[in-house]
Amino acid sequence: MSGASLPVAWLARGDGMAAIELCRVTVGYYPGRPVVTDLSLSVAGGSFCGIIGPNGSGKTTLLRVASGALHPQSGEVLVDGRPLGAWTRRQLARTLAVVPQLTVPPFAFTVREYVALGRTPYVAPWARLTAADVEAVDGALQATGLESLASRPVTELSGGELQQASVARALAQQPKILLLDEPTAFLDPAHCIQLLDLLARLNRQGLTILATFHDLNLAAAYCREIVAVKGGRIFAAGSTEDVFSKDLLEELFETPLLVEDDPQGRRRVILLRTDVGNVA
Repeated sequence: MSGASLPVAWLARGDGMAAIELCRVTVGYYPGRPVVTDLSLSVAGGSFCGIIGPNGSGKTTLLRVASGALHPQSGEVLVDGRPLGAWTRRQLARTLAVVPQLTVPPFAFTVREYVALGRTPYVAPWARLTAADVEAVDGALQATGLESLASRPVTELSGGELQQASVARALAQQPKILLLDEPTAFLDPAHCIQLLDLLARLNRQGLTILATFHDLNLAAAYCREIVAVKGGRIFAAGSTEDVFSKDLLEELFETPLLVEDDPQGRRRVILLRTDVGNVA
């Protein structure tokens, strides 16, 4: 993933105003069984915010509510200060892009065609891509290192390559806000770092990022803010340094951990075995 210059639409954010607000949101998939309960969250423009928590804690559900893919049973969601209901789908897609944890393309698009789907909010029905659309697609392919795979069918990609293509499609939308559910799923360590380095560059240029993480060390290395959720509620929120404390993380995950600073001064989390001494 190259360090090439990136589209202007990704620049000049970071104004500190709330990009996404969840106001006392309760949501579930079955009546009477909420997954997220009375949850309020404000993500400032220009943030790189990570969501962590145990399995089943509501991380993915929180992202789905924030994106408008799942409607809350109560409460309100605001994007750039406007209720989700006040946005048209085209308007919202020009502002907010989503990378799900698992993508199943419906057709054997080529990688270029799949990434070009990110331009749908800008293209009139049945119209051809404009020069600006092509430039955005080329930029997304270059940024994610997929130029050499542009002609390959997405059905022939590895899981990691498909994840990269999904990120490229979202970047082709040129959003102000990017939501990612486990963005490093299926990626090997080198591609994890390349992808997160790209996201960090875009964030420094103003892109607001909200992403879930299972890998605590990746979250600690790249996120400036952390939201910890447990049981469908906010367990803790604040700077990465504040949330990544031994006592807080051990209570959150209910397992012994070692938390220390690495040579670069970033937090590092080490899992501790509980069966030491009982191994045959």
